[in-house]
Amino acid sequence: MRFTDEIWAEARPILDAIEQHPFVTGLGDGSLPREVFAGYMTQDALYLADYARAMGMLAFRATDADDITFWGVGVQGAIVAERELHAAHVEVGAGQMSPSSRAYTSYLLATAAAAPYEVGVAAILPCFWIYQWVGDRLLAAAGDLAQHPYGDWIGMYADPAFAESTLRAREITDRLAEAGSDEVRVRMREVFLQASRYEWMFWDAAWRQETWPV
Repeated sequence: MRFTDEIWAEARPILDAIEQHPFVTGLGDGSLPREVFAGYMTQDALYLADYARAMGMLAFRATDADDITFWGVGVQGAIVAERELHAAHVEVGAGQMSPSSRAYTSYLLATAAAAPYEVGVAAILPCFWIYQWVGDRLLAAAGDLAQHPYGDWIGMYADPAFAESTLRAREITDRLAEAGSDEVRVRMREVFLQASRYEWMFWDAAWRQETWPV
């Protein structure tokens, strides 16, 4: 079994919680309140700027030329392609990071900068994979997106090009895990699961319209 298959199976309780979260179910059936979606998109645009920085750190630290290229393209995708989607819904760059958003991006940046390269890659993977998985499941349930209020969001993450990027990120993770020590693989598992928990927290914070208490 591939390493990424193993850690995906370990993350199943988190994935089930994500799939059943009212934000995700509302996004899928179109019942999610517009103001909740707008708040989510504001947070996601802020998140993506730091996510791009984390991928930039991986590009800097990678020694494989194909890895460097992949992470570099990922930086561009986070800043350009996905933020174009955000600009259609909210003012990009506006607002303040919520506590959960700040915690998640701080975790990714610290891991990408200070942990072994392999561990940083494993921390980055959940955002790719979980979004692709959610997009595919919502598309399968919705069918025609032409009249869906959040069809552009679902369509982006269910796009075959995004699935290809996710597959490439998995392949890099699998290669690094195979070559790494037992200790490195343990840490890769830990950060994958932790970042997956942060993914749930990000959805939940958007649903609750989380703000700083003081």
